[in-house]
Amino acid sequence: MADHVILTEEITKIYQMGEVEVRALNGVSITVDRGEIVAIMGPSGSGKSTLMNILGCLDRPTDGDYFLDGEKVSDLNDDQLALIRNRKVGFIFQSFNLLSRATAMTNVELPLRYAGVGSERADMARKALDIVGLGNRLHHKPFELSGGQQQRVAIARALVNNPAIIMADEPTGNLDSKSGKEIMDLLLKLNREDGVTVIIVTHDSAVGNQTQRIIRVKDGLIVES
Repeated sequence: MADHVILTEEITKIYQMGEVEVRALNGVSITVDRGEIVAIMGPSGSGKSTLMNILGCLDRPTDGDYFLDGEKVSDLNDDQLALIRNRKVGFIFQSFNLLSRATAMTNVELPLRYAGVGSERADMARKALDIVGLGNRLHHKPFELSGGQQQRVAIARALVNNPAIIMADEPTGNLDSKSGKEIMDLLLKLNREDGVTVIIVTHDSAVGNQTQRIIRVKDGLIVES
């Protein structure tokens, strides 16, 4: 297996809606190499969100195999998936998903708490916030930060565990164009300079076109990769 951080083989996902069977994914095989930055694009209902949930270990396929960072994760139970998710995946969401009453530091420390990290936690969180340019905002709460700064806190939280991949779901969707450009520039810099593997799920072709490769999903199938 080459240096694929992600490898899926004939992934299928079927949802049962009453008596109706919905095939959200229908035999999807993709690879993402370590250090790549790729976009997943497709119309609403194409299966891209289902694919993102499986790649991010939020869900498991009905059939097929998924290897994340060399480890087969498609057959794991919910508790095992949660452990892998915390260790190997950093998430960035459109709506930031920050704890509103917690400081930037506390928000960034959350994955470390779940991972059982002790005395090093504060140093690791501080370093991650430095990387995203918020070393002077450690003790600010989300309401004291702009949208772009809140997304930077979310990126620091995604980075702090040194995950195998970062999954960014519409990371610029709630931002004005200037802040959106700054966030994309930051993700591209993390990829280029630090070798972070980034997968961006987006409707925005201007975002997708800045990545190294676009994986297009339509009707549960890969139509371009």
